[in-house]
Amino acid sequence: MPANTDTANPGPLGLVAFGLTTVLLSLVNGGILPSAGEPVVLPLALAFGGTCQFFAGLLEYREGNTFGYTAFCSYGAFWWWFGLLVLFAGNGWLSVNATAVGAALLLWGLFTAYMWVATFKLNWALWSVFLTLTITFLLLGLGDLGFGTATIGGYVGVLTGLLAMYASFAEVVNWAWDRTVVPIGGAPLSD
Repeated sequence: MPANTDTANPGPLGLVAFGLTTVLLSLVNGGILPSAGEPVVLPLALAFGGTCQFFAGLLEYREGNTFGYTAFCSYGAFWWWFGLLVLFAGNGWLSVNATAVGAALLLWGLFTAYMWVATFKLNWALWSVFLTLTITFLLLGLGDLGFGTATIGGYVGVLTGLLAMYASFAEVVNWAWDRTVVPIGGAPLSD
């Protein structure tokens, strides 16, 4: 019997929207899928990674979850930024400067690092997602700045997305079973 709750937890939706989209793009970034596959990521980034995450963030606001609200709305907006960047550049509506993209990705890495600090009081699953996402953004940003780290960033991004999907899976299964079946771990720093 599932847990008796008044409202649904929007976290698993936001995590899987982020994770699945991240895995697909990271397979391209890592060279596992051809770069011609990036346009396949575009609709997923806008519809699932962007819209579903943003929606999950708004629902987290209603739950009073400042971390979930900030994370899901921000990364939902990230996927909209990425999707619009690919769409506009692909149609010749703007030219993309790799240095500017690299700087943007480094700023996302900085944001993710400070979000990671908050996860020390949450659980090991989220701690792992935000640690690997910080590394992913830094490697991709440095790659766009010419340091040759983008492919490694793609591989770390695959891990990041899979960790997010695991956290989503754990939250859904644990809710359905009304007990811990799939562990997410306690807070890395407890009081």
